[in-house]
Amino acid sequence: MVGHGPLAILRQETLKPKKTGETLRRLGGYFKPFWPMLLLAVVLVVISTWTQVTGPELLGQAVDCYLTPASAGAPASAGAPASGSGLPGVQTGSTTSSCWLDTADKATMTNEAKIAGLGNIVLRLIGLYLLGAVTTGLTFFSMSWSGQHVLKSLRTAVFNHLHRLSLSYYAENEAGNLMSRITNDSSTIEQAISFALVNVVSGLLLLVWIAYNMLSKNVPFALISLAMAPLMWIATRWFSDQARKAFRKTRSAIGDVNAELQQSIAGVREVQAFSREQENIENFRDVNAANRDANIRAVAFTSALAPTLEALGYAALALVAGVGGFLVLRNQDLFGTTVSLGLVITFIAYAQRFNQPIQQIAVLWTNIQSAIAGGERIFSLLDEVPAVQDKAEAKPMAKIQGRVEFIDTHAEYEKDVPVLRGVSFTAEPGQMIAIVGPTGAGKTTIINLLPRFYDVTGGAVKIDGIDVRDVQAASLRRQIGIVLQDSFLFSDTVMNNIRFGRPDATDDEVIAAAKLAHADTFIERLSDGYHTVLGERGSGLSQGQRQLLSIARAALADPRILILDEATSSVDTRTEKLIQAALEKLLHGRTSFVVAHRLSTIKNADQILVLKDGEIIERGKFNELLDRKGFFYDLYMSQFRRQEQVGTAAKPSDNGQKAGNGQRVNVTPATA
Repeated sequence: MVGHGPLAILRQETLKPKKTGETLRRLGGYFKPFWPMLLLAVVLVVISTWTQVTGPELLGQAVDCYLTPASAGAPASAGAPASGSGLPGVQTGSTTSSCWLDTADKATMTNEAKIAGLGNIVLRLIGLYLLGAVTTGLTFFSMSWSGQHVLKSLRTAVFNHLHRLSLSYYAENEAGNLMSRITNDSSTIEQAISFALVNVVSGLLLLVWIAYNMLSKNVPFALISLAMAPLMWIATRWFSDQARKAFRKTRSAIGDVNAELQQSIAGVREVQAFSREQENIENFRDVNAANRDANIRAVAFTSALAPTLEALGYAALALVAGVGGFLVLRNQDLFGTTVSLGLVITFIAYAQRFNQPIQQIAVLWTNIQSAIAGGERIFSLLDEVPAVQDKAEAKPMAKIQGRVEFIDTHAEYEKDVPVLRGVSFTAEPGQMIAIVGPTGAGKTTIINLLPRFYDVTGGAVKIDGIDVRDVQAASLRRQIGIVLQDSFLFSDTVMNNIRFGRPDATDDEVIAAAKLAHADTFIERLSDGYHTVLGERGSGLSQGQRQLLSIARAALADPRILILDEATSSVDTRTEKLIQAALEKLLHGRTSFVVAHRLSTIKNADQILVLKDGEIIERGKFNELLDRKGFFYDLYMSQFRRQEQVGTAAKPSDNGQKAGNGQRVNVTPATA
């Protein structure tokens, strides 16, 4: 009789919307292209509600008109005198509606006529119920159809905007939070559109329609019938609020369970190495017990809601049946109005239908609030202005020759926290510029400014004499290749991963790029060769193999400027030699910037820039910097000495070893 509220909706943490009107207006804009389906849904909701309201009316007519007809005349309409006293309850002032099958005198109606009239009403009831079922199904379909199209548009808009946002935004916002905008927040909107909104609108319409019909038939009896409605609404709101608060705790508790589980699985090697299995089991048992207790408390409230409403619903029915039956049996008026048996049955059916939407509306309204709040979060993301934007008059970057100038460049990620302080240098076409320095010196910032991942806060970065802020960023980035320390590979074929930077490349060109990068040997050993589908982030390949594929990708794109960000720092010496050989081919004739931790990648650099605290403190070629015995010399001695010793075997009688140009470098402990 009384519907159970959707438990899944109560489980959602309700977010209170702050800008309801503006959010609804913007959501409405996404619905505009699908207004015919929305109009259809509105019409279907009205028809479906009409069928639910008309059913009780027909039941009452069946009783008053054909099962207990007046002995001396038809039951009168509201305010019309009856033709005779008739059976109890069928008296002057009765508010029973006129019958579907009218006859001149129902007191003399034959049994055949009664059966015919009753059969007609039964057929009408069957038709109403079928029409209600069909319209309800079509309503949900039309709303779901519209909702899915709106969600597609919203998700596409968010996804497109995410690609327009600058790297600074991703540095300040976690990927999981951004993903939730597309998944969780849009899911709340989906549920509200396809389920909650329809039920709330139809429920409200049904409540108003039933209340109007009851009051129009018999005001005193209607007030008696609606006496339990306020209590049902209060109970629904209280239990729903308590359950929602409890489910907030369950969300936190399950988060602790997931965190403990993820940590234990990720660190299983350390756990077993230090024999901490039992301690981990105890910790998991505690957080799991907390999750259990939180869920039991939440379920206790949701379990209590349905029987409470059911009890109040039965109390409402008992009140209608008791008061109505008493008046009919005693043949008494209610404040001057007549109550017939058919009217009592009609009101009982009304009461049943009236009780059902109350719980539904209270529970689903919070879901709609969550959907509006989710819409606010999505629109707040769409309103984010990219930190790096093309000027209105920006033009495509012409084919790059490769001359790069940093002119008194300043940069910062946080206001008033400088990362680069007046950096100036020039790279001629085809030159290799090495950038070295301690962690946090600003090396990565320099290479981020070249493709305009960030904009300078002072000075300028120019390529071929053109400020990079004056050209379209996309046209600039297409001519710059990047090979990072941690190469990102997609869950796609090897062929498509190499082709990523140049989608129109032929298979032969892809294979040629792989050969240039010395990647073809291991690719051919894969199960499906170039058509092997890689796992997430290239899982199944070694770090060196991923680097070789990244180099092949850059080679295929054929950039005029190449950036290598510590491209060989995480591989063994043997793999480094392969990568270095590939890089030598790739770097030929291109302007390149190399951020390096390994000596082998910078010995032949045309210019080495030594950074410290965001400033260039030394510059020159490798041998020149070593001869100065300044900061670079100390950096080399502390960080590069061990790598050089691996690459060049020292003689037992030597007190030192040779640098790249044959210069002997003292490596005694005193000097180091």
